[in-house]
Amino acid sequence: MTDQKKFTIVVKVGSSSIVDEVTHEPRIANVSMIVETLVALRRQGHRIVLVSSGAIAIGLHRMGVDKKPKRLSAVQALAALGQGKLQSLWDSMFSYQNQKTAQILLTRNDITDFSQFRNAENTLIELLDMGVVPIVNENDTVSTQEIKFGDNDTLSAITAGMCNADFLFLLTDVDCLYTENPRLNPNAKPVVLVKNMNSLEVNTKSSGSSIGTGGMETKLIAADLATNAGVTTVICNSQRPHDMIRIANYICEMDAQLRESAEIISAESHEQFQITNEREFSQLQHHKIPLHTRFIGQPRNAVRNKEFWLLHGLKPAGALIIDPGCYEAITRRNRAGLLPVGVIGVEGEFGQLECVDIRVGIRDSATGKWDRSKNTVSVGRGRCNYSSYEIDRIKGLHTHEIPSAIEYFDSEYVVHRHNLAFPLHKNSELELLMRQSSI
Repeated sequence: MTDQKKFTIVVKVGSSSIVDEVTHEPRIANVSMIVETLVALRRQGHRIVLVSSGAIAIGLHRMGVDKKPKRLSAVQALAALGQGKLQSLWDSMFSYQNQKTAQILLTRNDITDFSQFRNAENTLIELLDMGVVPIVNENDTVSTQEIKFGDNDTLSAITAGMCNADFLFLLTDVDCLYTENPRLNPNAKPVVLVKNMNSLEVNTKSSGSSIGTGGMETKLIAADLATNAGVTTVICNSQRPHDMIRIANYICEMDAQLRESAEIISAESHEQFQITNEREFSQLQHHKIPLHTRFIGQPRNAVRNKEFWLLHGLKPAGALIIDPGCYEAITRRNRAGLLPVGVIGVEGEFGQLECVDIRVGIRDSATGKWDRSKNTVSVGRGRCNYSSYEIDRIKGLHTHEIPSAIEYFDSEYVVHRHNLAFPLHKNSELELLMRQSSI
């Protein structure tokens, strides 16, 4: 990286990088190398956020337990045992380098309100302005299935979006993303550059480590989330954390050019993807850059702050099924709010102002009602002005018909346009469904 420009970098480290999978003892040498790398980046002037797993694994070691228990209360107790030790480990290693750290523990419940989301965001940015390295982890001590982020890959992507990061590094136990698991298939090929997530054709079904919760599949979800927020995402090997410095230097030289080309290619064919990937692989070899996978971040501010929160900060309580015409109306440049006339179905039970998944379905040509035999496609999120019961009663109606259907009138919109959010790219399923609806 050049001295003229400084960046905000989020680095996610998994449990297997911190704790031995068999003995559950801390991997002090590897932790030390990670800390040295992050401090070196800090001394170049870059702002660093560390997202660290490992609390439960360290709790297992402290209790002499071989396997993670299935009971939630037992897992939470192990997290309580391990979290303090984990933070102490990081803090002591950073203190040897005279680097201050701070601990931030989150659950999804902590950011369900937009003001809470902004408070967490402001705390992160304030710590970075102070020259501190925030160490973020999911609060497994109190987290339940309903309020979990799911894994720290997702948490790291949300963190990257919250602090407007330039780069997200996902450290893992392989060099990069491969077309197949390289441990199972020696013919697996590396994927080193991804401009469009829809062009990926890879098999990521193999699970993560025995002490972690993720795997390559969760890293792809995180990369999709982060790149939508404008964050260039990198998968690289946690056993060689010093590689991050060389990779980051290389990326900064290439990133602006690649972002421009990513804007042009909105739907990259698989053939284009293969050619681009092979060209980039040759570039890495020519410049002797360590193997890694780079996902190009979309143009900065393409997804606004509140939209990012709606898409990724909230967990949907149900779903609204809308027709293709409604989808086009609420996603055009001067987009409209979601009117009841465009709603063809409701799934789940939810209250007023709860977050729901927005899905596109097809009307039956004979009845004009939702054709449940056809697949629906998730296209975004929204916060509803009415409950699921009320929306089920007013779906398909015009605005003036709302009061007679539910005996009161709160808003003409089921979801106001300011409470709607959509990912940047249509996926292939949606494009197919839109074509089918026009036949």
